[in-house]
Amino acid sequence: MYPTVGGGGSHGYFQPWWAIDYPLAEEHFLTALNRLTKIRAATDSWHLELTDDRIFEHPFLFLQQPGQGGWDPTPLEASRLREYLLRGGFLLVDDFHGEYDWAVMRDAMARVLPDREIIEIPDNDTIMHVFYDLTDRKQLPGERHLRIGPGGQTVVYMPGEVAHWRGIYDDKGRLMVAMNFNMDMGDSWEHADDPRYPAELTVQGYQLGVNYVLYSMTH
Repeated sequence: MYPTVGGGGSHGYFQPWWAIDYPLAEEHFLTALNRLTKIRAATDSWHLELTDDRIFEHPFLFLQQPGQGGWDPTPLEASRLREYLLRGGFLLVDDFHGEYDWAVMRDAMARVLPDREIIEIPDNDTIMHVFYDLTDRKQLPGERHLRIGPGGQTVVYMPGEVAHWRGIYDDKGRLMVAMNFNMDMGDSWEHADDPRYPAELTVQGYQLGVNYVLYSMTH
């Protein structure tokens, strides 16, 4: 959780930016996580601020919309997140697009981990193969990027947005922070039962999410 002005949503929900896909994204993904793996996942997510000591009870943090939501961690929040990551925690950041959003995320992480570089996650990284072999990375669009083309088929329209899987590693080569830049994995979960959302992209979203969670619990 982080302070934000405004928000959005779908299916009749209006949420702050940090919870933009809640609750449908969690309802779909956690059900899939229980079905596809041996993980006994909870039926809902925990919503915690970085100053909450309970973050250290969870190996996986999920941050949404840092750009549009204006994520701006205080010195205390940055220090707490740094401690969490260096003690073995994992942060996944999703749903931010374009140079402005990237600048917000880059500047925030420079305060959290000032001595760490953000790099592209290579194809041979364990996180891409820990459960599913993701050799064909597909850009995951938000629902707002879908159009109905000729013949009634869904067309993905993300002009100028090139997908990037970026991350930050610790001294032992463990991925501490993963960033889905120019992608919206949360929407691939939230709209999994929407016939307009391409099924192959929902599959990619589920597989990527499963890999992230399993990696966070085993590395």
